[in-house]
Amino acid sequence: MSSVYHINKGINKPIEFKGLKAQYIWWLGGGLVVLLIVFAIFYLCGVNMYLCLVVIAVLGTGLFMKVYAMSNKYGEYGLLKKAAKKGLPDYIRIHSKKIFQWLK
Repeated sequence: MSSVYHINKGINKPIEFKGLKAQYIWWLGGGLVVLLIVFAIFYLCGVNMYLCLVVIAVLGTGLFMKVYAMSNKYGEYGLLKKAAKKGLPDYIRIHSKKIFQWLK
């Protein structure tokens, strides 16, 4: 009774899809959903079909270029680190020395 077990060598590795890492997959998916909604709005408003396609194609190309550029520039966690760094204060003002008196 011999069993063959295949080892999954992708354990503990970040999710990657065609070069996109981690959260950038979600950014691209969300952007494509927004483009679909924009196309539907343009079409329902009576904008020329070819103009709709050209606008969505240009916006879609820009979306892909921006998301892939961010994925390559920041990596898996770099964009999250950048957003966290923006949340840090530049300086902290303390108007009383009471907070430091109990430190020894």
